[in-house]
Amino acid sequence: MTDAAPALSYPFSDLPLPGQATEIKPGVLWLRMPLPFSLDHINLWALSDGPGWAVVDTGIRSVDVMNAWLALLAPRGPLAGRPVSRVMVTHMHPDHVGMAGWLTRRFECALWMTRDEYLSCRVMLADTGREAPVDGVRFYRRAGWSDTEVDEYRTRFGDFGKMIHPLPDSFVRLTDGQMLRIGDQEWEVIVGTGHSPEHACFYSRELDLLISGDQVLPRISSNTSVYATEPHANPLQGWLDSIDRLMQRVPGSALILPAHNEPFHGLHLRLEQLRASTVRGTDRVRQQLAQPLRVIDLVRALYRSSIVAEQMHLNLATGETLAHLNYLDQRGEIVSAEDEDGAMRYRLA
Repeated sequence: MTDAAPALSYPFSDLPLPGQATEIKPGVLWLRMPLPFSLDHINLWALSDGPGWAVVDTGIRSVDVMNAWLALLAPRGPLAGRPVSRVMVTHMHPDHVGMAGWLTRRFECALWMTRDEYLSCRVMLADTGREAPVDGVRFYRRAGWSDTEVDEYRTRFGDFGKMIHPLPDSFVRLTDGQMLRIGDQEWEVIVGTGHSPEHACFYSRELDLLISGDQVLPRISSNTSVYATEPHANPLQGWLDSIDRLMQRVPGSALILPAHNEPFHGLHLRLEQLRASTVRGTDRVRQQLAQPLRVIDLVRALYRSSIVAEQMHLNLATGETLAHLNYLDQRGEIVSAEDEDGAMRYRLA
């Protein structure tokens, strides 16, 4: 007879509906907003901050999310009519930052973000209404995309900004190791990379709570991609380094408040699972490279056909495959060369 394998535990069985809140601990509320994707929700957090609330993440820009916020903020709503004192955003993706501009203007409060996340978001918002750049088209052609797939990229380019209210023109910078006083509690900023440029997590030692954003999720793993703006980036190394950082700085006893799925216990187990999953992904790519292959060939070999058929998922799969390739390339394990059609082909060194 063997002992059962350790498992994550989920202490909260009831999910808050949009416009409602669940108390995690005194002064810490769990909010939940809808998303118009297959991943259909995001978790937000409200931290008691004197006479108001510090909000962590905001939801995507949409009428449904705005209405949920109005219900939360109503005089007799779950936030008890108290104002938002500051808006803290883990990273620049639309489901996290989308309503930040709306909230900061409504309450005349500051936006708190890391510098790379704030500036990256401002750059991408500036792309709204632009034609797809030549560098972007070249990036996907080098990945082996078809003319139809590249045309779809051109059509969708700039959609990012449609999901985000304009950001305020100033922000308060968050940095790794910074200590924040929020109400009666101290929260440490722990920065991770890989999923986004400079993702902020927040850990309260007294409460033993980690607001992990997308850096640690219990049931799914966050996309770790290379993008056209930095085609030789190595986000996978940053992702692995961030796993080590969280393992060292947050105890395994912490209750994790993730951006998706439910709050859970078992941080160190989950970090080991994420590390093992990353290593397996790299191994799967490596095993395909006995012969020279394009990125699109690897995507078709490694992902379900339904993913390849849907443009947004194809984009994510392409970026993630390139992340594994760049990781292997920077370790000297593979070489690449351009073929007669302008696509890059990769093989083992």
